[in-house]
Amino acid sequence: MANDSDLIPPGAAIERLATGSTWAEGPLWIPDEGAVRWSDIPGDRIMRWSAATSEASVHRSGVEFTNGRMLDRDGSVVQCSHGRRRLEREMPDGTVAEIVSRWGEHRVNSPNDVALAPDGSYWFTDPDYGITQPREGHPGIREYGGCHVFRWSEVDGLTSVIDDMDRPNGIAFSPGGGTVYVTDTAGQQEGPGRWIRVYDVSGSRASGGRLFARIEVGAPDGIAVDVEGRVWSSAGDGIHVFSPYGSEVLFIPVPEVVSNLCFGGDDGTELFITATTSLYRIRTSTTAARS
Repeated sequence: MANDSDLIPPGAAIERLATGSTWAEGPLWIPDEGAVRWSDIPGDRIMRWSAATSEASVHRSGVEFTNGRMLDRDGSVVQCSHGRRRLEREMPDGTVAEIVSRWGEHRVNSPNDVALAPDGSYWFTDPDYGITQPREGHPGIREYGGCHVFRWSEVDGLTSVIDDMDRPNGIAFSPGGGTVYVTDTAGQQEGPGRWIRVYDVSGSRASGGRLFARIEVGAPDGIAVDVEGRVWSSAGDGIHVFSPYGSEVLFIPVPEVVSNLCFGGDDGTELFITATTSLYRIRTSTTAARS
């Protein structure tokens, strides 16, 4: 077990792996490719960095402003599309298909980030940035009136699981999936919202929402949870790491505003960070939680 003081091995430092994005987001390590995939949202493209070659390239362009993504159990990538206002799947052969875009009669806003629950369902946040921020999608309205966190499964379809947040953004499950963490980034635009909330999860329901931690510089955007339940959060000044009880145990400064992060690499201990224009990496002594 790594002590909090030992989460970053001696000599480990932030490395910039790639740059040139307009606003980098949604990193995902894909083990079968040995590569990180991430979004350049205003650039309307998906980027890729290969560990084998240490080179970055454009994976796809004209992607309708994709944002966060996750790896499904079948090896496909489930991603959030601002422009198409939907959750979609990209198969290993490159085929892209819609998963869901409507809650009842209404279109969702602009899915932002997505996480895989223990039961195989997809939980995703649905703020309105893709319909209100000109560089991140297309102008539109909130058809159902709010910004919720949704759960989708083939059996149950789309259901709202969290509706008491202003701009839900990043999402991640604890080890075992008994709790879910969701960031609120409303403070970047107007009003409150520079914190992480936590909810109890029972099957297809979330309840008992409460404050977990606050971010003082910038706002918490994407988050990741490690195998021992610590929450690694983006912020305006770097990465803030919190114990499962909400106390800050580590701070990693990053030279650009951080948007999101994920664990990966051959042994799972590398932390990949998207920050404004760049993709960074730092080696750690832990790995991602398994829900």
